Amino acid sequence: MSTDNWIAVDWGTTHLRTWHMNSAGDILSNRCSNQGMNSLLPDQFEAALLSLISPWLSDDHSTQVLACGMVGSRQGWLEANYNSTPCAPISQLTQVPVTDLRIEVYICPGVKQLEPADVMRGEETQIAGLLASDANFNGAVCLPGTHSKWAQINEGKISSFQTFLTGELYALLSQKSVLRHCVDCNEWDDQAFKLAILDSITKPDRVTTELFSIRAQTLITDLSAGEANARLSGLLIGLELTGAKAFSHKDGVALVGDNKLCEIYLQALTVIGVKATIHPSEQMTLKGLQLAHQQLVSGV
Repeated sequence: MSTDNWIAVDWGTTHLRTWHMNSAGDILSNRCSNQGMNSLLPDQFEAALLSLISPWLSDDHSTQVLACGMVGSRQGWLEANYNSTPCAPISQLTQVPVTDLRIEVYICPGVKQLEPADVMRGEETQIAGLLASDANFNGAVCLPGTHSKWAQINEGKISSFQTFLTGELYALLSQKSVLRHCVDCNEWDDQAFKLAILDSITKPDRVTTELFSIRAQTLITDLSAGEANARLSGLLIGLELTGAKAFSHKDGVALVGDNKLCEIYLQALTVIGVKATIHPSEQMTLKGLQLAHQQLVSGV
């Protein structure tokens, strides 16, 4: 095994994903598990990592491991620093003390914003990957997810960003609220979604009323479970788009995330006349981690 090989790690709240990489950024192998941050104590992270990557390690030399995500949170393996906006997406890696001499582990920093207060961990690595793909990118990046992020990029730096609880609200309302009786998360209706986007954007003050109306419509107007699901999603994403108006849309929006979710956001942005392009999250994460590895090797 070449000493130039290294390991990329995306360690989130619920999942651990690892890739064995060569110096050119090619994937040699990959493995994953459900041992996310939420399931581990600080002294269990090293063992969880080794359970996946041991076949890629050598007794003759140490292998560099570059990790991003919630592994660097206060509840993770070791709290990594936050860089303050405006800042480059990745710099000042945090090295983690380990007992196994076959590995050197480094965690990418998060990004913080003092006013209004906000933080991100993991998304900055995806943004770094986007900029590695297009060094001249300037404008808005949307990273849909449980906590959707919108970031403004200017001259290679994150100048500002904002988090929306859209995905978490959708999960809570569809699974824990009265709407659980009428929403089928596996069904969808494009027209209901588009109308809900417009209703939310034009009448944001009525969104909580419109949310309960989903339940009422299923009882008295035979609104289908797919229409109810699409309407719930549209009302919440419409609120997010309303709150994200401050981010530059003149050259479109770069969507980074799960392809299915990005397609929904693409549809929503199209409704309001904003162009968007989709960039797969795994690809952007690996490009960002490769950039971090290059910085480590070069001593930047």
